[in-house]
Amino acid sequence: MKKKSMIVAEWKQLLRTRKMLVPMIAILFIPVLYAGMFLWAFWDPYANMGALPVAIVNLDEGAEMDGEQLALGDELVDKLMNSGNFNIQNVSQEVAEEGLKNQDYYIAIEIPENFSQHATTLLDENPEKLTIVYKPNEGFNFLSAQIGETAMDRIRAEVNEKIASTYAEQLFDSIDKMGNGFGEAADGAGKLHDGATELENGARDLKGYLETLASSTVSLKDGSDRLAKGTNDAAKGAADLNKGIGALSAGVADLNNGAAQASKGASDLKAGIASYTAGVEQLRDSYALIAQKENEFGKALSTINEKTVALNGAAQQLGEGSKNVSAGINDLSDKLAPVLASLPEEQQAALKAALGQLKQGSAELSDGMAELSNGTAALQEGTAQLDGAAAQLRNGHAQALAGITKLNGSSAQLSEGAAALEQGNGALAAGLEQLSEGVAAAQKGSSDLASGLNELNAGSNTLREGTGTLATKSKELADGSSKLTDGMKELNEGTLTLKEKLAEANEAASEVNPNEKTYEMAAAPVDVAKDGINEVPNYGTGFAPYFLSLGLFVGALLLSIVFPLVEPAIKPTNAFSWMASKVSVLAIVGLIQALVAVAIIKWGLGMETVNLPLFILTAIITSYTFIAIVQMLVSLLGDPGRFAAILILILQLTTSAGTFPLELIPGPLQVFNTLLPMTYSVQAFKASISTGDIAHLWANNGVLIGFMVACLAITFGYFALIFKKRYSRNTVEA
Repeated sequence: MKKKSMIVAEWKQLLRTRKMLVPMIAILFIPVLYAGMFLWAFWDPYANMGALPVAIVNLDEGAEMDGEQLALGDELVDKLMNSGNFNIQNVSQEVAEEGLKNQDYYIAIEIPENFSQHATTLLDENPEKLTIVYKPNEGFNFLSAQIGETAMDRIRAEVNEKIASTYAEQLFDSIDKMGNGFGEAADGAGKLHDGATELENGARDLKGYLETLASSTVSLKDGSDRLAKGTNDAAKGAADLNKGIGALSAGVADLNNGAAQASKGASDLKAGIASYTAGVEQLRDSYALIAQKENEFGKALSTINEKTVALNGAAQQLGEGSKNVSAGINDLSDKLAPVLASLPEEQQAALKAALGQLKQGSAELSDGMAELSNGTAALQEGTAQLDGAAAQLRNGHAQALAGITKLNGSSAQLSEGAAALEQGNGALAAGLEQLSEGVAAAQKGSSDLASGLNELNAGSNTLREGTGTLATKSKELADGSSKLTDGMKELNEGTLTLKEKLAEANEAASEVNPNEKTYEMAAAPVDVAKDGINEVPNYGTGFAPYFLSLGLFVGALLLSIVFPLVEPAIKPTNAFSWMASKVSVLAIVGLIQALVAVAIIKWGLGMETVNLPLFILTAIITSYTFIAIVQMLVSLLGDPGRFAAILILILQLTTSAGTFPLELIPGPLQVFNTLLPMTYSVQAFKASISTGDIAHLWANNGVLIGFMVACLAITFGYFALIFKKRYSRNTVEA
């Protein structure tokens, strides 16, 4: 009964004292003023972005790219003005700078005059980046500058996507043109292959002709050897004949027999010399014909040599061109690497396969051109050797022809000598008186014969040497033609490979069929899809745990100012009833504070919660915990206790992780996070509003209840101590 009367007395005093009642009623709305007003102000600030004045200055002069006019500055201005993100005002540079100084604009965006021009320099040796000048007035409002930086990142991404899409379109157009070029090159390689086939057949025929020539020159060499041997023997016989005629003059006795024999021998000699002369004349005509044909053959070889030199030069140019093609394809593959990495796997695989075939084809083309160049070089060397050998052959035949001509002239002298011998023998037979004259004439004829045969022997030796040289060089010429044939075969195979690989490259390049979606994919291959958990729709919902905890703590702190936490309304009879009378008022006020704050935030601001009953319960537990802490500090310490409560509030505002993550605050302050109650009230509110983690909610509410119970116990101990000191003696005496 005494306990009840003390609680009633406490409430009567509160309700009858207007100076205490009015502030108490006002304190009921303190959490709402803190939490509700803050949350209302910051509920969704980005919803009013369209009212934020931003100046934009477009100085872009435009540019021309591949015959098309670019005006990226105008496009960007139109896009920003239609986006609704800011209150965009298109003004001059002077107006923008003046507006920033006068705080008419929070941000100024300036597009320089070379904005579009720099977009055309991507493929230049020194490409220039597109620059957008961003000028925030950070002193006017820092957060607006931060918001502007986020918006500029989006603008930069959009401009990058636009430019990348343009260049992707050009890139795919280049691939298409390259495919057409490969098709034309394949057709040209086919014609080159046909020409190489004909050249190979001609080289094979030339090889057969030269082998026949080589075998014929061997036979000619054998004949010239026999001719040289015969003329040598004839020269020796003529020398013996000259000696015999000399011996004739020593013996007249045998003159008749010798004359008869000489007459018969002279007749045979004349017939043989006539036959010999006819043979030498035929040989001279044959060598003259050979010389004529060799001149024609030499001209043909010179023509072949000139063509092989030109063919070798063309082959070398083809080799250099194939190397350039291979280098260009490798460079193209390197430049396409970042673009390929951003393409879908199917297109990426197709493009990689095409590039691989291009690389393989260009490498095989380069190898084929190298082999072609080696073959044409060998062909050039062989034709040069063939031309030199043919020249030597012509020289040898010319020497042989000169010797035979000279021999033919000597044969005429020999015929004259034989005729003179015959006449002398006739005269000898007619009369011995002419013996001396006949012997002299015979001696003279035999001398001429010996001289002519010696000259014939010398010419036959020259003929033998020329035919030997002809046989040697003809063999070298045949060997060179074999190398020529092999080179022509390699050339034919290389041109066939070139044709096939170019056709494959054309087919691979033709498989790339880009469209607008392809260009957009190449420009922006990555999209960010937000798939979060425990969605928080706006700033107000995110900050509600923090501001609600702040409002309830401030309400508890102000409650200690207007309501006496220790002084009783009537004389207490015991410590428990004394404390119960105070706690009954604080409990009702704390409950009403919590419910009013929850009602305003939930139904006034329209905040959604995942568990409304637990949200209300958490608000009540938080309110009671903060009141218990403030009651303990103020009851024990008085005004210093309020100062201590303010210090605790300040530490809680910075260490409770209600705004920034705990890891972002300084390390020394992180120590207080687990020691102060607002940390656990913020976590419990987050669980009831957004996450729905019931276990986490009760773990934090349990800590708050622990704080509350501990503070109430300490406060009750203080009331018991004060009651014992002030009222226990009076109670005993009474």
